Amino acid sequence: MSDELFSRVLAAGPVRALVNDEAWLQAMLDVEGALASSQAEVGLLDTEEADRIAEACSASYYDVAEIAEQSRGVGNPAAPLVRALTERVGGAAGRHVHRGATSQDVVDSAAMLIADRALGALLSELDECAGSVAALAEDHLDTVQVGRTLEQHATPVTFGFTAAGWLSGLDASARRLTEVRDRLAVQLGGATGTLASLGQDGTKVLAAIARRLGLSEPTLPWHTERSRVAELAGALGETCGVVRKIAGDIVLLGQTEIAELSEEGPPGSGGSSTMPHKRNPVAAIAAIASARQAPGLVTTLLDAMAHEHQRAAGAWHAEWRPFNELLRSTGSAVSWLRTSVRRLRVNPDRMRENLEHTGGLLLAERVTTELAPILGRLEAHDAVSACCQRVASGEGELGDLLAADPVVGGQLSRARIGELLDPAGYLGSATTFTERALAAYRRAKGVS
Repeated sequence: MSDELFSRVLAAGPVRALVNDEAWLQAMLDVEGALASSQAEVGLLDTEEADRIAEACSASYYDVAEIAEQSRGVGNPAAPLVRALTERVGGAAGRHVHRGATSQDVVDSAAMLIADRALGALLSELDECAGSVAALAEDHLDTVQVGRTLEQHATPVTFGFTAAGWLSGLDASARRLTEVRDRLAVQLGGATGTLASLGQDGTKVLAAIARRLGLSEPTLPWHTERSRVAELAGALGETCGVVRKIAGDIVLLGQTEIAELSEEGPPGSGGSSTMPHKRNPVAAIAAIASARQAPGLVTTLLDAMAHEHQRAAGAWHAEWRPFNELLRSTGSAVSWLRTSVRRLRVNPDRMRENLEHTGGLLLAERVTTELAPILGRLEAHDAVSACCQRVASGEGELGDLLAADPVVGGQLSRARIGELLDPAGYLGSATTFTERALAAYRRAKGVS
């Protein structure tokens, strides 16, 4: 059964092709080819025989559907693939296919190769995403925007500061994924992890295959020590959380009542099947939808960590689909976010309108701060709060009510109150923080 109907939305981006069935088949064959070449390197196998095995390790020679069907009988896809590979190699070389390895060695090592390749594409898309967000932060360093806490107006920020927060999350995710990628290790242990069938050459073969596959060499086989899988799951889940935050902000800031951001995609994007006026932020929405797959998948992989003894009965098998789906969903989430931030249009005029919407209420804290050294914090807070309640009741503008208040007006002139209610004058370190985030981003990229 094909999943094309939904996968174009929930499995978008380049990672999808790197984790499909053909990619897994090729990764397992890459492991088998590297295993033979590594054994030839340490003298356990003739070079000609190793080359014969390597030549047969192309996924184009094998039927994915047939391998999948045969896997039902043995409980994993490596065993029927090894049989098919052995038959294709034939002769004396065929007797050395899969020597010293077990099915879990092949599947786990293939999983690490799949992860490495998928993370390469994922990090590239994250980098593009961060580049677009950094440009937004720089372009809107001084664009004043309503700050919002608990979904309501708070004190002012800048849109550059908002984008800097996005950038910081993307940078953290990229660092975490890079660290995890460096820990991806080959798996080779044989039946119970001791490599007994390779005699005294087991560790030499392990080192050689790790080098050939471009994976780390583990201290010892990790058949039932699944921290690497858990680390990867956590890092991918963290990335999806970052995507959900950014895409969620884009959706919220694009609401009709706010309208500070919008996605402007190609003709036909963002439409509705029934409402001609709709221009939905479809890329941000798809990013959220893809990222929301992650928590359940991460939970399954963490739950599957408990592998009994030297080889698990069921826990290992339980990892396969969530492992693959988590890579695919995360790749889709990041790809859609990249599209969304590229399409973003910022509306500074609307940001200014929203700042003025509450008649100065979001600057009330600044007035309290000004009065606190004179009146004391509590008296100042109570006096300003009383005026704010009158504004909420429709009695007038905050500036006028503050000036007319005997407590506040007795200490501050109307002109000073007007200065205090200017959003551009109450941004604290927003610009500095934004510049720091941009500097950290440039340092990470090696750009001065």
